[in-house]
Amino acid sequence: MQLLNPPRIMITALRGGSGKTILSVGLIAAWVKRSKIVAPFKKGPDYIDAGWLALSAGRPCHNLDSFLVSKTAILSSFFFNSRHCDIAVIEGNRGLYDGTDTLGHTSTAELAKLLKSPVILCLDCTKSTRTMAAIVLGCLQFDPGVCLKGVILNRIAGSRHESIIRENIEYHCGLPVVGAVPRLKDQNFPERHMGLIPTYEHGGGDRSVDAICEIASKYLDLDVLEHMACTAEPLGFDEPEATEQLAVAHRPEKDSPQIAVIRDSAFQFYYPENLEALINAGGSLVYISPFTDENFPSVDALYIGGGFPETHAEALAKNLNFMKTLKTQAENGLPIYAECGGLMYLGEKLVLKGKSYLMAGVLPLVFGLFKKPQGHGYSVVRVEKQNSFYPVGDEIKGHEFHYSKVLEWTKEKQQNLVFEMKRGTGIADGKDGFSYKNVLATYIHVHALGTPQWATALVRKAMEFKRHGKKNVSLKVK
Repeated sequence: MQLLNPPRIMITALRGGSGKTILSVGLIAAWVKRSKIVAPFKKGPDYIDAGWLALSAGRPCHNLDSFLVSKTAILSSFFFNSRHCDIAVIEGNRGLYDGTDTLGHTSTAELAKLLKSPVILCLDCTKSTRTMAAIVLGCLQFDPGVCLKGVILNRIAGSRHESIIRENIEYHCGLPVVGAVPRLKDQNFPERHMGLIPTYEHGGGDRSVDAICEIASKYLDLDVLEHMACTAEPLGFDEPEATEQLAVAHRPEKDSPQIAVIRDSAFQFYYPENLEALINAGGSLVYISPFTDENFPSVDALYIGGGFPETHAEALAKNLNFMKTLKTQAENGLPIYAECGGLMYLGEKLVLKGKSYLMAGVLPLVFGLFKKPQGHGYSVVRVEKQNSFYPVGDEIKGHEFHYSKVLEWTKEKQQNLVFEMKRGTGIADGKDGFSYKNVLATYIHVHALGTPQWATALVRKAMEFKRHGKKNVSLKVK
């Protein structure tokens, strides 16, 4: 039976780094262990946390972000991806009320109100006691429209520490404490790049999830949390018409264009909605990797997402045949769309600590890595020049997060940048989107539900290449 108003709960915190991802992963895993079907969601532009939530749930984690996607599309995605599930868990991002302006737009609180979801506040209680009650009371009064239902105490120093905080919160705030987790001595999820290590690179991912599942089962009141999730108010929103558009409407047909997706530990940042959108638009996906494939295959288009090519630069540089064939295909007009890490891979070289590593050489760009982010946050671009994927005049919302930047290129080649940055950093000088033949490579990540023309354009270009532009390219380049 399809659930139009599924039980749901949102896990949030006062700031990033408070432990809400680990607690969300543990909560999901503990409910799955109880034979619950859990639908995981992540608020905000995020790939790494979403990967861990997906691993714990055993199903894709979908992103809900009101900057990238309309509220109607968020509701559609939530309904569609939580149907047939017993419970939905939504992990917030940053602090509960952190948004893009003084009114809290794009905040976790805004999403919680849109979904009418009960909210659980995760508190990092390090070196604090009664003050935690004052903070919780402030969160309660700041926006009464947020359904704050309970509190989880994290990083508790001992039983006395827990008792003082629990008594003060329950007395002064009238909220139940639904869990108290001690400071963990063994950290199973080491951090990198302002987040957790991606699941692709974490050799013991399943073991880590099992470990945090045990912690959640021991220290969280799973029964009370489930009851709270079931108290969610009806949304008063019928099953959206757009829901049907989210379903994979057909299996790829024999003449469907083949779109290769490089997906491995170097390139792993893909919203499931983007991959689903390519299939819905008529494409057939083929997953490939320069680690395991000696040759770049004969396909009709290529999509390269973000990731961390810098941590795999030596291995990537060794597969010369794959890169040479890819470059030849690009010269012959193969449609290629690349984001962030994919942009770096299409460049000529990647410079790390003074050492250069050959990349695919499709674009005349040399990239270097830095200790601090060179671009981070939401982005808005205006398409100001002709390219293979977006009409001139389109305004596109996305996000960027990269430690790399271009070290070498000519001013002549800067004319190939087709995006004007209205918000964000981009490649250089307020510009982004390097266009060459049927290639468009950008630091900007887009979400298919907020930029639906992206998938349509990529599949259309793939079909054109399949029917008219494909040339016989040797799969073995000497």
